[in-house]
Amino acid sequence: MSEAYHILAINPGSTTTKLALYLGEEEIHTINITHSPDELNQFPTVADQEEYRYRLMTEFLDNSKGVGFDHLDVVIGRGGLLKPLDGGIYKINYTMLEDLRSARFGEHACNLGALMAKGIADAQAENGFPCEALIADPVVVDELCPEARYSGMPEIERKSIFHALNQKSVARTIAKELGKSYEDLNLIVSHMGGGISVGAHRKGRVIDVNNALDGDGPFSPERAGTIPAGQLVSLVFSDQFTYEELKRMLTGSGGMYGYCGLKDMREVEERISSGNGQIKEAYGAMIYQIAQEIAKHGATLEGQVDAIVLTGGLAYSESLIEALKRKVSFLAPVYVIPGEREMYSLAKNALEALNGIRAIKEYD
Repeated sequence: MSEAYHILAINPGSTTTKLALYLGEEEIHTINITHSPDELNQFPTVADQEEYRYRLMTEFLDNSKGVGFDHLDVVIGRGGLLKPLDGGIYKINYTMLEDLRSARFGEHACNLGALMAKGIADAQAENGFPCEALIADPVVVDELCPEARYSGMPEIERKSIFHALNQKSVARTIAKELGKSYEDLNLIVSHMGGGISVGAHRKGRVIDVNNALDGDGPFSPERAGTIPAGQLVSLVFSDQFTYEELKRMLTGSGGMYGYCGLKDMREVEERISSGNGQIKEAYGAMIYQIAQEIAKHGATLEGQVDAIVLTGGLAYSESLIEALKRKVSFLAPVYVIPGEREMYSLAKNALEALNGIRAIKEYD
């Protein structure tokens, strides 16, 4: 890279705000600010948290002057729930800010990423330091092929909501390792964390992927995944559970947590090592479903698969990785890039935009 740009990456979560300062690709300073429920409950909407979180962020920046960050070249925020759009790097503009503040396409803490990034960039500009404000590969990246949108019911269209930021980032990393362009390869990428998304990447576009937010695909540490439809309908009309309870069972208290009361897979593996056969079977079933989701995209890509990439927090587990390799390596070589990598991915996107390697798109 030709320039050592000063970059701030912002990643707001439901109870945290992660901030990281980069000099080029090198992380210089980082902080994870935790917000208590009492602090956040005073705000009626997520957008109402903007000023509160912005103040904490500026305190972080003030305390970072000692590491040489008197000004920034670019601020990049985690993309929020926007309209479905192509993957890429987007300039934060008025239309985007309005859609996020009004929660036009949904309300989530990640909506604050662009709002806070724009605030910091504008403050820098007022002080005489021009500064870009960007987002990259938000969760609503939608590049599905027409066939992938069909659910089997005309009333329900499949949606593309997934870990786009990390999936796209690791796909580009593996492409570089292979001496190829991302746009020249066919890849299957499995992001495995609290939620699991498995995407078929064809020549730089994710043409099919399970909706990891609402819950289809494999079950995960806390999400139920695809449920037998008829049995789910019967459960809904059984009057055993409220709407809110059923939603939690699907996304929050389903999956491994539903079977064994555990979300931390390190603890799950410890229990298995201690001889807990029931947990071992449930854990094996989760791996089984992940492998099935990966394998089905061999058909999506018509057998032309250059590589399979395993990523996310669960990719740190050697036993899980080895089990998946046994099941799917017949399709293509398997590569492992563990971790969420969200902050690095944001900074890398910003750097490539500033260096003209990647185009900056307009949200409209």
